[in-house]
Amino acid sequence: MNDDVFVSIKQGMDEALAYSKGDQMSARETIIQVPDDVDVRGIRERLGLTQLAFAKHFGFAVSALRDWEQGRRRPERAARILLKVIEYEPEAVERALAH
Repeated sequence: MNDDVFVSIKQGMDEALAYSKGDQMSARETIIQVPDDVDVRGIRERLGLTQLAFAKHFGFAVSALRDWEQGRRRPERAARILLKVIEYEPEAVERALAH
């Protein structure tokens, strides 16, 4: 294990211990910004996938994907989060869903 990994793990453990003892100021907090709108068609097209291929690849219903792209429906919060991850790190989603 290299030193950077060890330091990061130790820092996380120290923060968790401090938090468990009531020291909430020591713990890092990440605030997730969930977008109100996601350009579903743009994400899909940048990946070079058809609607059917995108839906199958990432586990969406084709009908939902069509509704999102045509503005008939808006993706639910969890779907918007997943779509943003797909937009920036599609390989991470592929790895996670492959198991």
